[in-house]
Amino acid sequence: MRVAPSRPAPGLVRAVVFDWGGTLTPWHAIDLGEQWRVFAREVHGIPVDSAQVPEADLARAHELAERILAVEHEAWQSTRGDQRSASLDEVLRRAGVDPRHDRHHLALAAYRRFWEPHTITDPQVRPLWEGLRARGLKVGVLSNTIWSRDYHRDVFARDGVLDLLDADVYSSEIGVTKPHEGAFAAICQALGVDATSTVYVGDRLFEDVLGPQELGMRAIWVPHSDIPLDQQVAVDVEPDATVHELVDILAVVDGWLEG
Repeated sequence: MRVAPSRPAPGLVRAVVFDWGGTLTPWHAIDLGEQWRVFAREVHGIPVDSAQVPEADLARAHELAERILAVEHEAWQSTRGDQRSASLDEVLRRAGVDPRHDRHHLALAAYRRFWEPHTITDPQVRPLWEGLRARGLKVGVLSNTIWSRDYHRDVFARDGVLDLLDADVYSSEIGVTKPHEGAFAAICQALGVDATSTVYVGDRLFEDVLGPQELGMRAIWVPHSDIPLDQQVAVDVEPDATVHELVDILAVVDGWLEG
């Protein structure tokens, strides 16, 4: 069990940084195997609604989906072990997917369509971010993800909040994942702020409370995600604040600004 460290005294709040999945997006229970079955069916040109598909084609698609899922699972396990990151391209390459395949881009598009309803930004995000910026605070995002920066920014642009984002860092581009101190240092550097003047907001105690506190950040826990047991890590930590609605973060931050 990881235990909360001794921490430097917090400074004046200058920035608030957010986890993405399960924090800025509502938590969804997802069949993770289906994302790759969708991908694999497209690779093999199998229509979703087709009732007559050769068994050999179905078997090849199923085998490909299972292979990618196993590699992805291994990659996510590393984030909770040695905190190594991975990218979508790396996962597919390790699974033996050829990016030169003539249906590769169609398969990626099908994969993104699968995820679209699960990436919707919480409607409270825009008023929250507007409120933080009105207080003169910077807004950042730091996410453990295999997806690219462009992928995430497309989501923020689609949902009308990209213009409020001052800096964003994704584990897929920096080699490490939360709670590694390098991840939190990267977003502080991108925002131009010190860790002790930064607040981190997330839905997981290990990645989003213990991690930032080890670097001297304040941490706000948003416990509204039903995180699977195999994704949880036992920690002995106490969040600096707990909220159940994103907009309540403004009142918490106001208290720290006044103090």
